[in-house]
Formats: sequence, structure tokens, C-alpha cells
Amino acid sequence: MTVATARNPASAHPEPAGVDNRVVVGGTALTWRSLPTPTLPDPAAVLAHSAVHALTAARQHAVHGTELLLSTPSRVDAAMRTELLEAGFTVGVLDDDGVHLSVPARPRAAEPGRLWLLTSGSTGRPKRVGHTLDTLTTVRAEQPDRTWLCPYAPGTYAWWQVVTLSLTQPGQHLVVVEPDELDDWPTVAAAHGVDAASGTPTFWRRTLYRDAAALAKVPLRQITLGGEPVDQAILDQLREVFPTARISWIYASSEVGASIVVHDGRAGFPVDWLDREIPGRPTLSVRDDELVITSPYHGAGLAGPIRTGDRVQVLDDRVLITGRLDSDEINVGGSKVSAGVVRGVLTGHPAVAWARVTGRRAPVLGRMVVAEVVLTPAGPADTSVPDEGALVRWCADQLPEHAVPRRIRVLTEIPVKETLKSDV
Repeated sequence: MTVATARNPASAHPEPAGVDNRVVVGGTALTWRSLPTPTLPDPAAVLAHSAVHALTAARQHAVHGTELLLSTPSRVDAAMRTELLEAGFTVGVLDDDGVHLSVPARPRAAEPGRLWLLTSGSTGRPKRVGHTLDTLTTVRAEQPDRTWLCPYAPGTYAWWQVVTLSLTQPGQHLVVVEPDELDDWPTVAAAHGVDAASGTPTFWRRTLYRDAAALAKVPLRQITLGGEPVDQAILDQLREVFPTARISWIYASSEVGASIVVHDGRAGFPVDWLDREIPGRPTLSVRDDELVITSPYHGAGLAGPIRTGDRVQVLDDRVLITGRLDSDEINVGGSKVSAGVVRGVLTGHPAVAWARVTGRRAPVLGRMVVAEVVLTPAGPADTSVPDEGALVRWCADQLPEHAVPRRIRVLTEIPVKETLKSDV
């Protein structure tokens, strides 16, 4: 990698408070201070080939305040590259040989300190949302010393949340795993003393499915879940493995920032949090079964109540997030079914490690409920592995007749995308 200073040292910002925190990447222990600083154009859309390249770009921004969009080559297709060039970004692929640049036809002046995130694309094509290092830094109170695992794709909101914690807080060390290390991350984590980890529910389910014994050897004191609907089953499974750890689920997005944090071990958040206005804190509301958030951590150009596109269900004293509005509701013969509620029933079965629920066209009814599941590994003497009929009966005992899946297909592996999410 070419090492140089991107801008005149006189224009550099003060070193971030976490500059001497340990950073383990590719099996090598470094510090933020010892990471090289690549020469980057300004503004730049940097597509990092590996975790270490992404970290160097993040450090370069923290020190020099250049306008930056950070992602990976696989998340930015040809159409998006063209869009970025037309928006005045120099698009650079950052690898061991340096920065390989594509220059825009109409260069523009940079916006100092601006960080751009690409949304996950769950509502369609990814779009750019503007932030700063300050708006992405939502953990400001002094924290106990921890060593965090960072499994996320570089440049995503969740990645920045872990990275800014390490950059801005002394004692918050970082162990970054590459995509090809994800299947064996508990071994890497145990070797480097990881005691805090953040991941999607799919990430945690997949780890429990593949090697729960290896996971149990990681001395976790803090477990964080976010990025997808969080149901009671995964919270209970993690509590069983880590009875003394603090387990937190977080609702956050590029648009509204980190808006909900729950530590009580229950899915959803307390209903009395709705419409509660506290200075400096997000305000949560429900309109037409949709979560609406007014947040001080919102992206640039966004203000006031923001419709999240996430469907919620108020059940007793909790507000549950069940899924995306455009995919959660299934209309079965005029009766509405929440795919998230059915998914929660299926994952509540002790033999189900993961589930996806969708609607399929059907004569007369118009749509019917169908599901895919991954079963927990069975021991050699285990004769309790359920078949499709047993899972249908399990659902029929807890759901109205129109919500019971008519077909349940068993998969052999939990599907996962680069964002550590699956299509649930």
C-alpha cells in the first residue's frame, strides 16, 4: 500500500482519543496510530479490498477530515460507480498496490468532514446518506475497557458504529474479521481476548448453528444485536450460552442513526417509550403500524419525523418490530398476516435455528403463507427432529388458521449476505 499524507499536516485534525487502541486485522496487532495513511483524493469514494484498507481510509478521514464515502467493490456495481462519478467523487479502489482512481468528468469542491454511507438497499437500490464522524459517534459516555469484534462490511452504518467507538474512546480495542474468517470467528475472537461483539441476529444464529461450543469459549461480557428484527428466541439462546453477559439490541439505520437501545433481554421496547420527548434523544412514534423516528442523529438533509419503513406491532407492554412494511404483510383471503409474527413462532421451536416466511400465490385465497427453515444440528441419538407436519402443527397451536404456513421447506444452511443479514 502506498503510504503518504493526504493533505498538508497543518490542516490535520487532532489525533482521535482512541488513537493508541489496539487494532487486530489479518491476525496482526497494530494500533490506530501505526496504521498507514493513504493518499486519497478529496472528495473520494473509496472501495476497500480488505479490512485493513478500510481502516486506513477511516483513520485518514479522522485525521484530515476529507470528504469520504467508504464501501467495498462488491457493494458498488457499475451503475453506482457511474452515479458517484457524476456526483463529483473520484472513485478509488484501495488495495496493497495503492489507490487506483477513476476521475469524474466534472470535479467539484469537497465538503470538509463529510462522511457518506450507502444504505443496505433493503427498500430497493442503495442510496447515499450524509453524516460526519460526530453524528456517527453515538457512544459518548466513558466505557469500561473492552475488546470488540467487528464482523461488518466496511462502510456500513454498523461498521462505523464499532469503528467510531474504538477511534473516540480509549480502552476500546478492535478485532476485525474478514469475510473468509466469519465461519471461524469464535476461534479468532478467543485468541485475541474479544469480550464484546456486535452482529445481526443472522450472524448470531449462524454462529450458534455452526459451532455453539466454540462460541461459548469466547469470554463475552457484552453482546449486541441489530440490523434485523430481533425476536425472543435468539435473545434466549444467547442468554443460555452467556448467562452473565449484558445482551443489548439496537435499532439503528443510516437515516436516523442509533435510535433504540434495549438491555432488558426482551424483544421489542417498552410501550411507554412511545411519544416520549427528551432533549437530545430520539422520539419514537407509531403511525399506521409504521415506526416513525425523530432523531438528533439523522443523516444530512433529513429532519423531523422520518418514516422508517419498518412495521411494528404493539403487544401488551412491548412494541415489536416485525419486518419491512413492503414485505411483512401477507394478505390471505382478506386476512392480514405478519410474516414476522409467524417467523417468531417458528424460531421459537427448539429445533429451528432460522426461518424465513413469505407469501405465495394461491387459488381462491390469492396468497398463502409459506416458510423456509434451517433446523438445529441433531445429535447422533436425537430422534426428535421435526418434519414438515410437526412444524405446521406447532404453528397451528399458536396462530390463527389463516396464518399457519401451508408449505415449510428445510434448508441445509442459514443464508447470509455481505451485510450479515438474510432476507427475513
